[in-house]
Amino acid sequence: MNYKEATKTEMTFPDPELARTLFGVHNDHLHRIEETSGAKIHARGNSVTIEGDTVSAELASDILNQLYGLLKEGYPVYPKDVDYAANVLCRDNSVNLKDIFLDTVYITSGKRTIAPKSPVQKEYIDAIRKYDIVFGIGPAGTGKTYLAMAMAVAALSKKQVSRIILTRPAVEAGEALGFLPGDLAEKVNPYLRPLYDALHDMMSFEKAAGLIEHDVIEVAPLAFMRGRTLNDSFIILDEAQNSTSEQMKMFLTRIGYNSKAVITGDITQSDLPPNRTSGLAEAKDLLAEIKGIKVVFFTGQDVVRHRLVQKIIDAYEQKEKQDSEWKS
Repeated sequence: MNYKEATKTEMTFPDPELARTLFGVHNDHLHRIEETSGAKIHARGNSVTIEGDTVSAELASDILNQLYGLLKEGYPVYPKDVDYAANVLCRDNSVNLKDIFLDTVYITSGKRTIAPKSPVQKEYIDAIRKYDIVFGIGPAGTGKTYLAMAMAVAALSKKQVSRIILTRPAVEAGEALGFLPGDLAEKVNPYLRPLYDALHDMMSFEKAAGLIEHDVIEVAPLAFMRGRTLNDSFIILDEAQNSTSEQMKMFLTRIGYNSKAVITGDITQSDLPPNRTSGLAEAKDLLAEIKGIKVVFFTGQDVVRHRLVQKIIDAYEQKEKQDSEWKS
């Protein structure tokens, strides 16, 4: 078969209302699919005509078919979902989007569903369900912390744990903090702000504040974990690449009965001094083979932020590759 041969495919979607949702406002969804697939899509009523080479046309058809299947299941398809679906199927056309998108992790107070958006995200939440300790390693924007937070809130709401503990290293928790105004809590609060932001995205500010006030949810710097035993807890260590080897060992040995820990970070973005070993980089090799521990690796292809973030990451990775080749 000549995969560059031009082809034309016609598709009709039985439900006109779902078809309009599938196509998007002013056919915006179709334009997004065109950009990813390389095919041209022309809509008329509840039908489309797809033109392009065989590979492009088949990809566009598959994206539309699977998104329509999600709509029939009641899944709300937004522009960002179209981008995620198109990127996933562009990389692997054997993927069934329903297996990923319909795996609901948590429904927020605003009735918004939190679910995985890529095969690796699906692998990640399955690992969190199965294993007591999970490492999520990869670049920013891949949903490592956000999905872990959703799993933690879901576990708390189902009474699978009695509290959530969210922690991050404060890499400048030495002399630098002394020059900041306020007490210790106020000094370290800027380091913990991203965790609060994710939490408030999943429940109302009032509910979150009440749970924090009663220590059902604790947000604290990593140094505060020393000397404790954390039982019946869902614990998330974020930005773990900024933990030292000693801090990582301290944290992992705090985990008690009926507890689950998720450790997230990007080993390429450590803020530690050059002479200090990243606890995350060391742990991923040292502990990967231990039964009950799972390491999940994300890549730039799993980025679920603005569609330009993927391209920005790719551009920087390409530059780093060229710089490395030039130096060698």
